[in-house]
Amino acid sequence: MQTILITGGAGFIGSNFVHYLLTNSNCRIINLDKLSYAGNLSNLIAVLQHPRHFFVKGEIADRSLLAQLLEQYRPEWIVHFAAESHVDRSINNPDVFIQTNIVGTFVLLECVREYWSRQNLATKEAFRFLQISTDEVYGSLGTEGYFTEESRYAPNSPYSASKAAADHLARAYFHTYGLPILITNCSNNYGPYQYPEKLIPLMILRALHGQPLPVYGDGSNVRDWLFVLDHCSALLNVLKQGQPGEVYNIGGNNEKTNLQVVQAICDLLDKIRPCQHGGSYHQYISFVGDRPGHDYRYAIDSSKLQGRLGWIPQESFETGLEKTITWYLANQDWCANA
Repeated sequence: MQTILITGGAGFIGSNFVHYLLTNSNCRIINLDKLSYAGNLSNLIAVLQHPRHFFVKGEIADRSLLAQLLEQYRPEWIVHFAAESHVDRSINNPDVFIQTNIVGTFVLLECVREYWSRQNLATKEAFRFLQISTDEVYGSLGTEGYFTEESRYAPNSPYSASKAAADHLARAYFHTYGLPILITNCSNNYGPYQYPEKLIPLMILRALHGQPLPVYGDGSNVRDWLFVLDHCSALLNVLKQGQPGEVYNIGGNNEKTNLQVVQAICDLLDKIRPCQHGGSYHQYISFVGDRPGHDYRYAIDSSKLQGRLGWIPQESFETGLEKTITWYLANQDWCANA
């Protein structure tokens, strides 16, 4: 039975990955999360008693805890999700992003390197450390083109700068020490268990309560949207088949302006849960001042991942969004306690 140490496994993408692995593999999962605002134990209620899932509350910057977990469970794979991840929060309070995303990643890499260096040759060669990153490290695109694995890093917010630094550290540990590092850069995820401050769940919940749906600027900023379970399938694919030292971009091939996303949410809610106050949910859309350093467009080229590893996303934006809205409508208690 393969053992995987997952950091940040109570967060949005991390918890979905835990659920995905328990359904689609026979691995044993050691799930380390400090349970900050973005790490919610209720994301894991269904699997807390699962015989192959072991939850540990703690921080990636805790060297003694990391050393203990590595020696006790002897994982073959490390999947590093743990990060502060909200751009607006990073603008208002960058310090915690530097501490968690940069210093925390450094401590994790150091502990893993020390553990890995003591293994036999076969164990070393089979070992993988997967650094989960974001397309935001590449900065902003114009109206054309796509981010590829060769795109230069040009982060524009404290969040994306901290993730870029973590990526560079991971890459350095591959080239300097030989630690088998993989890096993935994904586009905007959406789906179940996403913290309600993010765009899609925020708009769903505000619409249901008859509250304004604030859109930055004129709503023309473009993002590529990736359903979270498609992301999970890509990550497992990279762990199984990816080559150490390589970067793999993961995108959903679903470019939408922010305004189009909000309008699509309103359209689906009009169909699934008609507005209690009469009319359409579109009436709640409002425009607010743009945020500082707001990147105009992100778009991911996933051709390397699709061509070399055979991964293809299964959800269109429309099907994924409907599944997402249906989940939030059915899990109002989770939303109230998130």
